[in-house]
Amino acid sequence: MAFWWVNQNQTLRDEIQGGFIWSPKRNKNGSFNRFYENMKLVEPGDVILSFADQRIGHVGLATDRAVTNAKPDFGGRGEHWDQEGWLVPVAWTKLSVPVRPKTLIKQLRPTLPTKYAPLTKDGNGLQSVYLAAIPVPMAGVLMQASPELGNTSKPVGFEIENAPVRRVEDQIEAAIRNDTTIDSTEKRELALARRGQGKFRQNLEQIEGGCRLTGVCDRRFLRASHIKPWRLCGTNHERLDGYNGLLLTPTFDHLFDKGYISFSDEGVILLSDRFPGAVQASLGLPAAQVTNAKAFTDAHKGYLAFHRSKVFLP
Repeated sequence: MAFWWVNQNQTLRDEIQGGFIWSPKRNKNGSFNRFYENMKLVEPGDVILSFADQRIGHVGLATDRAVTNAKPDFGGRGEHWDQEGWLVPVAWTKLSVPVRPKTLIKQLRPTLPTKYAPLTKDGNGLQSVYLAAIPVPMAGVLMQASPELGNTSKPVGFEIENAPVRRVEDQIEAAIRNDTTIDSTEKRELALARRGQGKFRQNLEQIEGGCRLTGVCDRRFLRASHIKPWRLCGTNHERLDGYNGLLLTPTFDHLFDKGYISFSDEGVILLSDRFPGAVQASLGLPAAQVTNAKAFTDAHKGYLAFHRSKVFLP
């Protein structure tokens, strides 16, 4: 478990009510931003302290890892941010008594990180910081000041909770239902495609013969998974395109969806550095894939490039 500090002066209400934290992936000029890169390092169960108006008013537990997601509607705030970024689902709890770090600065000062600290040595928040790692000694000082910070428990359904992503998908599906330029049949197929069913699966099964990792061909034991996620597709054609999909057994479908694995254009499996080696070995990776590897078609390659750059965990 790690501890994180998030500055939410502009986005506090939206992120707390929505159950997430969100950041762009890069600075507006495309340069590297350590505080945005930190989003990819958050793990389920990590503690996140919400800092706004010079106080910590909420504490959260990350319920899943970061996913690529469009910028939420922040009511006009953050107009200079890119439209695409990282979203981490968080289960938030409001503190009955907020913590003001400035009143604890004498205890906090020796524990501040030498680089990328979320506070000045005077105890003031730094506007340039979004998500910063908190050393354990610093977290200890804050938790001593507020027992509530140390009593955060896992919410019900913690292991599978991903409500913010589902809400985004629900909004897209609602927009599709209300689109008067789409007939009812296509609307139904687009909704089914979200769940890997209907016309999308039919199109996919005409292209893919089985799981590329296990060799399983029995359709009853395979899931139809989008390569470019349904919620991130730019057109309805992409949502129904069989070339934007893979047939995978449930375990590998989950790993692909979460970015622990991806594929090269030649069909070779790619393993994320964040995929524990012991788990890889238990699943027979990468050796299990050797006999089933085959190159993808040109029609697949754009979707695979998207997955490698936007979903796959470096």
